[in-house]
Amino acid sequence: MNILKYYKMNEDVTPPKFATDGSACFDICANIEENVPITVYRMSNLKVKVKPDNIRFRIAPADRVLVPTGLIFDIPEGHSVRLHARSSISLKKGLIIPNGEGIIDSDYYHQTYVMLYNASADEVLIKDGDRIAQGELIKTYEYEIKETEDIPEQKTNRVGGFGSTGVK
Repeated sequence: MNILKYYKMNEDVTPPKFATDGSACFDICANIEENVPITVYRMSNLKVKVKPDNIRFRIAPADRVLVPTGLIFDIPEGHSVRLHARSSISLKKGLIIPNGEGIIDSDYYHQTYVMLYNASADEVLIKDGDRIAQGELIKTYEYEIKETEDIPEQKTNRVGGFGSTGVK
């Protein structure tokens, strides 16, 4: 069995944990500290630092935010941690991971941040300890990237992309 170790940067950090016995991913929570600014990128791409108000902060519509977790993962070699949006905050609050999936490599040894984007028309409140993402330990397969002189051949009856197989 593989072990994913983590270090808590302060005593108030909520440890990652599986919500149920059948959970494929573990929950990751926000670690909001009173006087530690949060990095926010506005719709205009302007980078600003926002101070939390009473261990919470608001994400304005179209803002991208790096939410601190207070966790440093010790990822085993040959693995990575993949961060996924929680379905409930995507559906109910409109928060998504803007690049689709966060990837933490095994050689990264700093605090983990969860990048969130507010795709809703409303401000969203994030409080210390809120479950903001799910993490998954993934085996990394070693492979080479190699140029070829031969154009790849068609392998199936598929022709085209971007909807070429139909909608039903």
